[in-house]
Amino acid sequence: MSEKEKIVRVGIGCWVENPTGHFLFGRRLSVHGNGTWAPPGGHLNFGEMPQVCAARELYEETGIRLMPNDFHVIGFTNDVFNDRHYVTIHCHAKLNYWVQPKEMEPDKCSAWYWLNLKFLPNNLFLPAQNLLKQKVFGV
Repeated sequence: MSEKEKIVRVGIGCWVENPTGHFLFGRRLSVHGNGTWAPPGGHLNFGEMPQVCAARELYEETGIRLMPNDFHVIGFTNDVFNDRHYVTIHCHAKLNYWVQPKEMEPDKCSAWYWLNLKFLPNNLFLPAQNLLKQKVFGV
């Protein structure tokens, strides 16, 4: 790995909870984490607040529009992959209404599902695995 590639990126995880206590997850299709399950998320832009990024990424990926003040930072994870290193800031928002997400980026995610945290697939994206190990949601 070259020195240029040895940079730490900042990711955002959007943990969106519906009124029944289920969380939004999709199966990743991008090269990074292909086939794993993850909540919506992406990269923090220069000068962007984490909650603003969470609202933007959620809308870009699912069509669900929330305001930045709907999100609260719940923690961060240090995620070291074979070829990448991320510090991921995780944000949580709770919906008080039911909404069906759309596949806005079908080349990056196969579909969106509302999942119970007690019954998640085994192949979770590393940042999601690392956050759940912290028992943030009591699971």
